[in-house]
Amino acid sequence: MLRKTFEAEIQQMKDEIILLGSMVEQNLLNSVKAMKERNIEESQQVIGRDKAINDKRFALEHQVMIIIATQQPMAHDLRLLASLFEVISELERMGDYAKGIGIINVRMGNQPLLKPLVDIPRMAEKGADMLHRALAAFVNEDITAARLIPAEDDDVDALYDQVYRELMTYIMADPKNIERANWLLWVAHNLERFADRVTNICERTIFIVTGELYEINQMKDG
Repeated sequence: MLRKTFEAEIQQMKDEIILLGSMVEQNLLNSVKAMKERNIEESQQVIGRDKAINDKRFALEHQVMIIIATQQPMAHDLRLLASLFEVISELERMGDYAKGIGIINVRMGNQPLLKPLVDIPRMAEKGADMLHRALAAFVNEDITAARLIPAEDDDVDALYDQVYRELMTYIMADPKNIERANWLLWVAHNLERFADRVTNICERTIFIVTGELYEINQMKDG
């Protein structure tokens, strides 16, 4: 009976992780859409929704601590619960990047975009897709997917480099473009960091199954 109760609690936590991830994904995509359309009201809603993400983070962390205290898990179960705690924290930080993009759009006020957004929405879509699949791998303990997804971060990095180079050409053409270029550079930076954190989730999936915790990028580069 105790084991069945534990398994039910774990399944509920996994369901809640997927829900939190969905909230983060949607807020990220909405933040970039609002930036692209210069929709200040939508950006303010993005900023406001971050509180719900934060509240859910703390509620889930509290629940994980209760399970650890009451069930006294060992081995695989303890690794899973420790990883749940870490992934919840990662998702909250990823939510902060979406909030940050919303704040940038609000601070821009009535300034027009320096250029139409093309690669920045691609970065957002790629990052959200990576997160969606990384969380599916996490809850299913799919280490094959967890090992493959981080390589896709290179695509996001390439888009970031492309955004950076293009914005530099605008600045060199006219130094007065620096401020508006910086706004977009910060947006791209947030999206690049968002994708980086997907790798951390994949590392936790591998840890749950194998008991080995290492940085995937270090293994790839080495």
